[in-house]
Amino acid sequence: MRLVTAAQARAADRYAIEEVGLPAAVLMEEAGRQVAELCLKLLQEKPGRGRIFVWAGKGNNGGDGYVAARRLGLAGYHVEVFLVTAHPEEITGAARQNLEVLRRLAIPVNQAWSEAEIAAAGVVAASGDLQVDALLGTGGRGPVSGPPAAAIAAINGAGVPVVAVDLPSGLNADTGEVTGPAVRARYTVTVGRPKAGLFTYPGAALAGDVYVADIGIPAVAYCGQEPGVFLTEGADVAGWLPAWGPAAHKGERGRVFVAGGSPGLTGAACLASEAALRAGAGLVTLGVPESLHDLMEVKLTEVMTAPLPEAEDRTLAAAAAGTILERAAQAGALAVGPGLGRGEELPELITQLVRESPVPLVVDADGLNALAARTEVLSEAAAPVILTPHPGELARLTGSTPAEVQAHRLPLAREVAESWNATVVLKGARTVIAAPDGTCYLNPTGNPGLATGGTGDVLTGVIAALLAQGLQPLKAAAAGAFLHGLAGDLAAEQARGARGLTAGDVLQALPAALAAVMRSEVPGPVMYTR
Repeated sequence: MRLVTAAQARAADRYAIEEVGLPAAVLMEEAGRQVAELCLKLLQEKPGRGRIFVWAGKGNNGGDGYVAARRLGLAGYHVEVFLVTAHPEEITGAARQNLEVLRRLAIPVNQAWSEAEIAAAGVVAASGDLQVDALLGTGGRGPVSGPPAAAIAAINGAGVPVVAVDLPSGLNADTGEVTGPAVRARYTVTVGRPKAGLFTYPGAALAGDVYVADIGIPAVAYCGQEPGVFLTEGADVAGWLPAWGPAAHKGERGRVFVAGGSPGLTGAACLASEAALRAGAGLVTLGVPESLHDLMEVKLTEVMTAPLPEAEDRTLAAAAAGTILERAAQAGALAVGPGLGRGEELPELITQLVRESPVPLVVDADGLNALAARTEVLSEAAAPVILTPHPGELARLTGSTPAEVQAHRLPLAREVAESWNATVVLKGARTVIAAPDGTCYLNPTGNPGLATGGTGDVLTGVIAALLAQGLQPLKAAAAGAFLHGLAGDLAAEQARGARGLTAGDVLQALPAALAAVMRSEVPGPVMYTR
């Protein structure tokens, strides 16, 4: 699903009005109608008896709110509008027309600009059944301050569910960043195309359930808007996965070589290699320090193993690069990092693998740590590279802090991918997948149960398997994150809760996730108002 920025949404609106000839009033009427329809659905247990309070600004977002207020009032509900502007006379165009209609219908419109007015409005709103946030939408710029900030505080303080129009006020439509006060919505009706900021944290936590209101803007209005941000859907993944013919053999299903493991961290390497098999690879080989080889042969049954040269600390030696590259040349993808450890020779090993790998390379965990002081080598990569950092690892790679990474997930992932010429998978809630050309995917699957040791190693194996099956890096990463999160969701469903999930549970659920995708059994990430 294509997502849009605020600028792209405005450009599409202009195209629809100026090139197609759709009147702005028609678009506003349709947006407001669909907001009202959702409110009616939410209040269906109180037909004609609910109390609804609409907080509206002076722009088109406010205009959508005026339309919703009119329709709800005509449906018999008690509706009041709080007009959050110092100069109502500045309201123009279709918004002005709809505001005047409210007044002619005697639907209460009260200015709420002074501190006392906003405080009084907040007290009244607390007695309601529903609030509509039509303050700012995508029209906000930077941190909200002054009376609009006070209005946001009043909305949040009322303790009444909020339906946000297009976007919770105070949320950055493009990135999901929150730099000041922002409305905490239970529902968001996003107008036209969904906004990217609704699906990445911290914005996703404020949006609630997202509904899409198709107001009739033609698809051509969004053409040529690059680079794109997309929300991965099950149908996308099903279309990307290769078809298996009845005579398919293991060699056709892709070969993966995994390099990892060190004393105390053998489980990570095992999980990654087993995940590659569970994600459909036909053959998987795990290369480990030679002193651990016998142990791995006992631990693993379906995965083949290969002993590799090791350093004095029993981590992989730089001299292992030659063997790894030889084995990788016989595979379709190379994964390095799970359980690798912090050996002194590992930076040199990873550097050589990045420079010389003949096949797409997934770098995870300790492989990323080994690159921290050598990120410039990524520009010298012989084959596509996929990096899979969690926020702490990306902070080390960029010299920032985990908090800074979390606050700027989408723009930072895109910046790093473009700078390093690598596909970046920034793990966490709503994983961000960014390609060097700026294209991004946001992942809607997964749950807090995935926040446990080993699940990242499983993700590495899944992505490597998809690369080996012929998917391009961006699609392999996006599909891998989707399937990994979906496996976590299915495992949580089977366990009747996410608490206590392990990486092994996710591993076991991968075939079910693949089956659900191929059978079109995965619900969509958004709902529609009609």
